[in-house]
Amino acid sequence: MNALSGMEKFSHLEDKIYLTIQFAQKLREEKEEIARELNSLRQENESLAESNHQLETKLSVLLNERDVIHLKVEAMLDAMTAVDSDVAEAVGR
Repeated sequence: MNALSGMEKFSHLEDKIYLTIQFAQKLREEKEEIARELNSLRQENESLAESNHQLETKLSVLLNERDVIHLKVEAMLDAMTAVDSDVAEAVGR
């Protein structure tokens, strides 16, 4: 009877070892998948940061152009109001 219970204990231990191996393998696969996903997200983040930088640069250029145009329009309105009083009344100057 002792030999049988010893074999049962050994079989139970063997099952636990195989389950532990499967669990460790599953964890390793999950870790590798997470590492791939992290790498992909880092690349995407880098790409988005570059795109953001380009958009900020473009926005800055457009704002500068807007300011230049605004100043030119103001200068034209000032010139028109100096020439014609009707224009001055129309633009509220």
